[in-house]
Amino acid sequence: MSDLSRSSFKTDNPKGSAEHVETSFSAELDTIEDTPCSKYAWLVSITAGVGGFLFGYDTGIISAILVYLGTSLGKTLDGSEKELVTSLTSAGAFVGAVLAGLLADRYGRKPQIYNGCILFIIGAIIQATAYSIAQMSVGRLIVGFGVGSAAMIVPLYIAEVAPAKYRGRMISLDNLSITGGQLISYGIGAAFASVSNGWRYMAGLGAVPAIVLCFLLPFCPESPRQLVYHNKQDEAARVIAKIFPEGTPEQVQQKVQHIAIHIDQTRSSERSLWWQIKQLYVVPSNFRAQFAACGLMAVSQLGGFNSLMYYSSTLFAMVGFNNPVAVGTIIAATNFVFTFANLALIDRVGRRRILLCTLWAMAASLVCTAICFRWIPLGHDLTLKTQKVGWAADVVLVCLVVYVAFYSIGSGNIAWMGNEFFPIEVRAVGTMLLTMTCWGSNIIVASSFLTQMENTTPSGAFGFYAAICFFGWVGVYFFYPEVKGMTLENIREVFEHGFGVNYAREIQKEAKRNAQERAESSESV
Repeated sequence: MSDLSRSSFKTDNPKGSAEHVETSFSAELDTIEDTPCSKYAWLVSITAGVGGFLFGYDTGIISAILVYLGTSLGKTLDGSEKELVTSLTSAGAFVGAVLAGLLADRYGRKPQIYNGCILFIIGAIIQATAYSIAQMSVGRLIVGFGVGSAAMIVPLYIAEVAPAKYRGRMISLDNLSITGGQLISYGIGAAFASVSNGWRYMAGLGAVPAIVLCFLLPFCPESPRQLVYHNKQDEAARVIAKIFPEGTPEQVQQKVQHIAIHIDQTRSSERSLWWQIKQLYVVPSNFRAQFAACGLMAVSQLGGFNSLMYYSSTLFAMVGFNNPVAVGTIIAATNFVFTFANLALIDRVGRRRILLCTLWAMAASLVCTAICFRWIPLGHDLTLKTQKVGWAADVVLVCLVVYVAFYSIGSGNIAWMGNEFFPIEVRAVGTMLLTMTCWGSNIIVASSFLTQMENTTPSGAFGFYAAICFFGWVGVYFFYPEVKGMTLENIREVFEHGFGVNYAREIQKEAKRNAQERAESSESV
């Protein structure tokens, strides 16, 4: 740590005011955050978001592929084989997230995005040329490695590049890309539905965005925090200057110093992987951050959404719709459109308030869905006993559209912002565990949905998902603090005060008062 850094923390104040001094010093070094950010920061976030598009496309396209596979793999797939092909992507994503997390600190964020692109390309080619269940399974597994890498690295990279006041919206760009990829996948599924072996085109087209991203990544910088971590302060300063073009050279250096202070505080310990994982459990503030972040991620994945993303076409065919892929596109379009609402609200309204307003509505929508399934005449094998689409099927569609709308505004996007809770010394491994939670939960849904529908009836399955959403609302109320507008370096203070719900609320009030005072001061001048 520089002499300036050390001397800045020396104080004759009593112990009770030490925290205030450190917080004030951090704010002084972060004045560049009050200056406008450049279009460059937005372009970098949009480019990285292509990785999210790949994630969305490859998880969404399987819904249409399962409908149109026919006997192309040597036989007609039964329910268990469909669950296998689908869940292998989630299993691969689980492993891919682990590998990306292990390599992210040592080699940087960008190389892991490149690795993900290569995996997407290889997996797409294997799927498109598959003539057996085994080959298709291998292709889905390899694509899963890429999905896990993208899901883990892209939001982490954007969080470290983005200015504090726009971080929520910039991470939401990745989520917008994911939902956009899912929507495009449904559109392509519908477009190639009547083409001979059209599912091969659906699978193969997943390689195109990966190739595009490989050509765009050289224009993106490494994360400034990673550059400082690898002792490349001058390069980090150049990146920060591009992000904040109206910041003075002194402010740029202060920002670099602020990042360096927090990184230097972690260098006194040997940062092995075991050390990092241990810090998430033995340091109470880190454990609380992990509990809040991973808990919301589990709710977002176990609350039923992925049953729609993977099996919506199968589900709507089950209840009697003639063109299930087109009906499934309504779900994907709703997911995409309402992600814009999240993008508009996230840094204005805040994460916590949005979650409290949406999780209960998700639960209510799923309860309504469960009730309506009582009027749909399905056999034990989930086959429809009539050829007519009744009112209950239409209401199920409406309820699921409402559910997806609230999901997109709330937990579906905000869960991926959990990486901002982790301090830098454990941010990569914390994000890795966050992503592992996502795909571990995803595996459960992908491998059990059809079986659960058969064993507990559709009403039981959707009632179970409703209960998870309700208990998620309870968890957010007690354990999820509001961190909008805070820098990543300052968020760590929140979880040093329990789960920090009340502490964060006071910080938000103080920030609002300070902003009003600055505005009044400017007007008087």
